[in-house]
Amino acid sequence: MDVRLTAEQQQLREAAAKLADDLGPGSVAELADERRVARLESTVAATEWRTLRSDGASGVEVAVVAEEFGRGLVDVPFLGPVLSDDLARRLGHAVTVGGAEAAPAGVDLTRSTVGVVESPSQLHELSADEALRWQALAVASTSADIVGAARGAHALAVDYAKVREQYGSTIGSYQAIAHLLAEGLALIEGSISVLRHAAWAVDELPAAEAVRAARIAKVYCARAARTVCETAIQVHGGIGNTWECLAHVYLRRVLTATALWPVGLEDIDLGFS
Repeated sequence: MDVRLTAEQQQLREAAAKLADDLGPGSVAELADERRVARLESTVAATEWRTLRSDGASGVEVAVVAEEFGRGLVDVPFLGPVLSDDLARRLGHAVTVGGAEAAPAGVDLTRSTVGVVESPSQLHELSADEALRWQALAVASTSADIVGAARGAHALAVDYAKVREQYGSTIGSYQAIAHLLAEGLALIEGSISVLRHAAWAVDELPAAEAVRAARIAKVYCARAARTVCETAIQVHGGIGNTWECLAHVYLRRVLTATALWPVGLEDIDLGFS
């Protein structure tokens, strides 16, 4: 496989990133801004990205959007509708609310998993192969959201390290901080690689292998992202432990996405140190 994004996929990524940057919450206070959330909801709906799969998009393209939405803490439903759309495509008919995600207003990975149905009853109507591919998409997509959240938390920490001063110098100039941030970047780069393979596998590998790739990605990305987010809080120092610091929202999002379609080492045949 070629892990590089095509020109079209790069354009999709840039569009998703701009939407997230423009309308995602820039602070904890903005999470409660109903007008912003309403604009975000209408904009996401207008993109029709929630029906990417029925429009012929690949698992990679779903992951591209999910990753940027995680990075920007986009706090309206995306993955649930995408999975419902994919299930409907496989079934050949519409899926009612409660298919992949019962979608009461406000259900999103920034807040909670309330309303999420991880094993919709309609899965039993699919062949074993199709059901496994749907599961692979679900696991790979949540892994993409996790990677995006890790990227967002890391960027937040880097920006803070550039402006926060101690002893007359920015804290980013000290090796103790620089090494933490460098380690976080290395974890993110590794996560992107394993995620891209899992997203590609959804459509390109046999179903059982696609699920295995997705599970490996979930374990790796979840562990790496938790470290990155906890490091971001540490870099912020005392303020990182306050409600007003956005770093904890990234950590909460990582933990929420990790809890969906959870994977343990016992579920795969490879271990990670």
